[in-house]
Amino acid sequence: MIDIVNLSVQFTGENLFENVNLKILPTDKIALVGSNGTGKSTFLKMLSGKQTQEDGSINIKKGLKIGYLPQELITVNKYSIFNEVKNSLKHIKEIEEKDILLHKKLEAADHESAEHGNIIEQLGELNHTKEELGYYEVDSEIEKILMGLGFNKDEFSKLTSELSGGWQMRVELAKILTSHNDIILLDEPTNHLDIDSLQWLVKFLKTFKGAIILVSHDRYFVNNICNKTLEIYNRNVTFYKGNYNDYLNFKNERAERLKQEYADQQKKIKQTEDFIDRFRYKATKAKQVQSRIKQLDKVERIELTDTESKIHFKFFDTVHSGILPIKVKDISKSFGNLNVLNNISLEIERGEKIAFVGPNGAGKTTLSKIISKRLEPSKGTVELGHNTFLSFYAQDVVDNLTLENDLITELQEGDPQSTVGQLRKILGAFLFNGDEVFKKIKVLSGGEKSRVGLAKVLLTKADILLLDEPTNHLDFESKKILQNALIQFNGTLVIVSHDVDFLTPIVSKVIEVRNHKLKIYYGGIEYYLLKKEEDNSEEVNSKPVNIETTKLNRKDQKRIEAEKRQKQHLLTKDLKTKVKNCEDDIEIFERLKSNLEKDMMKEEVYSNPTLTKQNKIDYEKVKTQLEKAIEDWTTFSEELEKITKEIESEVN
Repeated sequence: MIDIVNLSVQFTGENLFENVNLKILPTDKIALVGSNGTGKSTFLKMLSGKQTQEDGSINIKKGLKIGYLPQELITVNKYSIFNEVKNSLKHIKEIEEKDILLHKKLEAADHESAEHGNIIEQLGELNHTKEELGYYEVDSEIEKILMGLGFNKDEFSKLTSELSGGWQMRVELAKILTSHNDIILLDEPTNHLDIDSLQWLVKFLKTFKGAIILVSHDRYFVNNICNKTLEIYNRNVTFYKGNYNDYLNFKNERAERLKQEYADQQKKIKQTEDFIDRFRYKATKAKQVQSRIKQLDKVERIELTDTESKIHFKFFDTVHSGILPIKVKDISKSFGNLNVLNNISLEIERGEKIAFVGPNGAGKTTLSKIISKRLEPSKGTVELGHNTFLSFYAQDVVDNLTLENDLITELQEGDPQSTVGQLRKILGAFLFNGDEVFKKIKVLSGGEKSRVGLAKVLLTKADILLLDEPTNHLDFESKKILQNALIQFNGTLVIVSHDVDFLTPIVSKVIEVRNHKLKIYYGGIEYYLLKKEEDNSEEVNSKPVNIETTKLNRKDQKRIEAEKRQKQHLLTKDLKTKVKNCEDDIEIFERLKSNLEKDMMKEEVYSNPTLTKQNKIDYEKVKTQLEKAIEDWTTFSEELEKITKEIESEVN
C-alpha cells in the first residue's frame, strides 16, 4: 500500500533518520514511537504529502485515501460544526451539487421532450450512486461520530469559528473519521479528549478496517489499538511486532541479552589483554602475543546504549496535616446563566490519591480551582485542614513564570534550597537537558513552559497536590518518571486526567464530575471504566422489546417464529456479553485484592492505624465485589447454557 525506499531526513543539518526501508500494509495498526524531537511528526507529514522528502522515495498506491490529523491547530471554515464535517466529504458534495443541477434542468425542460426523459434517467442513475455510496446514511453517521467525540446534538449548528482550539481539533478528527480513508495518520489525537470521547475513539479505531499510524504518549490508547510498533531511535527506524507493551518487553529482553553478551565479551577481552601484557616481552611467546593482538583488533566490540533514564524525581516527605485536609460543603458554581456545579459536597482524607474524570466542560477544572482557592464558588464553602500546604498545577500556570529568567533561576525561586545539580536532574525529567537549562523562559514554546511550570509546582514541598492534565506535554519516559514520583508521594493527591495508563498505578478512588454533580467510585481507574461499561450495557439491555401477536395465518406464524428465534439469539448474545463482563470483573477484582494484600504487608500501611483501617475496608469491599462477580458469572453461564440448548432443540 505504501512502500518507503531509502528515506533520509535532515533537520538543521542533523539527520533525523537515514536509509529507511519499510512497507505499510492495508490493515497495519502502527504506533510510531521515539523521544521528542526524533522526527515522528515529520514522518507523518511526509506520508501525508504535507512535506516532501529530500532523499529516498515514498511510493503510495494510486487512489489511496489518506486522512491526516496534525498536532498543531487547523484553520477551520466558518461553517456550522455539522456542515464543516459534511462539506469535507467531497463525493457527497459532488452528488448534492449534481442533484441540484439536474432538478433545475428538469424544471426548465419540456415534459414531452427527449431531454426531460434523459434527465429522469440521469436522476435514476444518481439515486443508484447515492445508495452505493451510502449517501442516505451520511447524516446519521456524522451525528454518531460527533456525539462520540463529545458534541451535543443541540451544538451542531454552532459555528466552528466559535470553538476553542481543542474542540476545533475534534471537528477535524470527525472529518477524518467520516471520510472512509484507506489509512489515517494521527499525531497526538488524544490531547484534547476527555475520558468519554477517548473510550469512544478507542472502540471506533479498533473496528476501523484500514491502516492506522499514530503518534501518542497515551499508553492505554496505543496498546488498545496498535498491533505493530515503529521506533525512531538513533537515526534508525525499526519495526516491532505487537503493541507498545510487547515492544517494551522485547526491548528489555534484548537489553538484558546485550548486557550479558557485553559482560562475556569484556571478560574475554580482559583475559586476552592480560595475556598480551604478561608475555609481551617474552621471545618464546611472541607469536602467540601477536596472534592475540590480531584477534583483539578483529573483535566487533559490543556497545551498550543506556536507553533507560537514570533520572528519578522524589518528593520531600510532607508534614502530616489533619485527617481531613479538604472539606467541600454545598458548593455551587455558575458563570452567568451557565450552571456548572450544583450543591456538591466532598471530603478528602489525608493520603488519598483521587482522579477527577468526566466530560470536558463538566466542571473538573472549576472544582479544582475552587478547592485551591483560585476561584470563588457562587455558594458553599471550602475548608483546608490544619497544617496543610496546597500546590496547584494547571495549563495557565505559565502565566506566573518570569519571562527573563532562565530555567534554573525560575526553579531556584520556587525552591532556593535545591542545588543546581538537583535542579538539573529535575529539569532532565521534564525533557530539558544540557545547555537547555539556561534558556530564557521567553523563548520556550507553550508546551515547554507548561513543563517548567509543572516542575516548579512539584518542588513546592506541598502536602496537597492538585494537578490538572499534568501529562499533556510529556513523553513516555517523562510520564513514567512523574508516575513513579506520584506513587511514592505521601501526601494527598488529586489529578484531573483522562490518561488511563498514567492513572492506573496511582489512584485508588475516582470522582466523576457530570451533570453538575459528583459520583464517587471506590476503586481505581480500571474499576471505574468497568462500572461505566456495565452501566451502559444495562441501559441498552433495559430497553423493552415488544412483539405484537394477533390471529395468525401460516405465513405470519412462520414470521413470528423467526422473530422469536431472532429474539433468543439476541438474548444469547446479551448473555455472552454479561459472561465476558463478569470474567473481566473477576480478573480486575482479583488483581485489586492481590494488590491490597500486598499493601497489608507494607510497613507504611501496617504501622499506620488509619491506613490499616482503610485498607481493611477496601479489602472487604473488593472481596465482596469479587464474590458477587463469581456468583453472577455462574448464574449467567448456566442461563446461557440453558438457552443455547433450547435454541438447538428448536432448530432440530
